[in-house]
Amino acid sequence: MNVLKELYQSRKLIWKLSKNDFRNKFAGSYFGIIWAFIQPMVTVAVYFVVFQLGLRVNPSATGYPYICWLVSGIIPWFFFSDALPSASNCLLEYSYLVKKVVFKISILPIVKIISSLFVHLFFIVFTVVIFAAMGKLPPIQIIQIVYYMFAVICLVTALSYLTCAITPFFRDFGQIINVCLSVGMWATPILWDKTTIPNIPQWLDRILKLNPLYYIVQGYRESFMNGIWFFEHPWMTLYFWAFVLILVLVSSKVFRRLRVHFSDVL
Repeated sequence: MNVLKELYQSRKLIWKLSKNDFRNKFAGSYFGIIWAFIQPMVTVAVYFVVFQLGLRVNPSATGYPYICWLVSGIIPWFFFSDALPSASNCLLEYSYLVKKVVFKISILPIVKIISSLFVHLFFIVFTVVIFAAMGKLPPIQIIQIVYYMFAVICLVTALSYLTCAITPFFRDFGQIINVCLSVGMWATPILWDKTTIPNIPQWLDRILKLNPLYYIVQGYRESFMNGIWFFEHPWMTLYFWAFVLILVLVSSKVFRRLRVHFSDVL
């Protein structure tokens, strides 16, 4: 509750720092913040060429072009994979603020997450444009993209308070996170569709669904393509929010225990 109170009291400062952080990511480069949008777009183009034009992957019987299936699922991953490492290293990056007694360090992970959110909002609009260009306008369920965006923000926020508290004491933790993200992209799944695998083992399907990002990615795709409401998956929804709640309790406890030692190790 103390963290929530600090976040509310510092909301104007969070907004200001988030905008500055977003601008400073590419400060000094000729194209500036444009790189924040170019890199994900090039990544999508590469995956499209490899999987659609090269391997000729057909994402189940959705009736949508592969590019629509790909982009609708990969945009929440872009946000998560950008926000989590950034928020995990926020105490190291802003060590000069952490050492100030009067500064509320609990706002730093949120600053990084909001900074990544700017690009994510752009790509939601970008995805709608792609669907429109392909003659496949999203169904009415597209309005629930706000719900799934809130869900992924809650997930990455809860996780980042745990990871950012550990990182100052174990500097290699950031590299471990990057390795986990590399594996997680294929385990979610994002670039492949499990429904195209004949006779997929039931135990494997259950393991895949234990990944909370599976709920997010599927939710984005169902909002853009399949026209399925989130409450049509009551057990998956209950599991996801139970996972986030437990993660919040663990992260807040670890963060409170370790925050008094941050200035000593930075």
